[in-house]
Amino acid sequence: MGKTCVLMVDDDPNILKFVSANLEIRGYDVITAEDGETALEVMDRTMPNLVILDLLMPGIDGFDVCRHIRKSSDVPIIVLSAIGESNTRSELLALGANDYVTKPFDIRDLLDRVQSTLDNRR
Repeated sequence: MGKTCVLMVDDDPNILKFVSANLEIRGYDVITAEDGETALEVMDRTMPNLVILDLLMPGIDGFDVCRHIRKSSDVPIIVLSAIGESNTRSELLALGANDYVTKPFDIRDLLDRVQSTLDNRR
């Protein structure tokens, strides 16, 4: 069986690189996307084991990406966003996100949530 694959979606290249590098150190394969359109293209051609999804991106935002993914897949989604309002969290959880992490974030907490979410899927 191959490595666990994580799709990391964020329009901030620094966050994308930081989170991806830390996931790779933990042994995950990481596919990155800097916008929602690219994320959906990745989802059409491969099936990651988990998606980490920013909300505020140009073009197709994270809300629409989450909606689109949920139409065809139950892959776990962890939202990683600067939006901290509880109504936004509630909306995303209702759309099918599995977890919600607010920026700024502790990378250890995010990595623990990734592992926990994947463990709960097994």
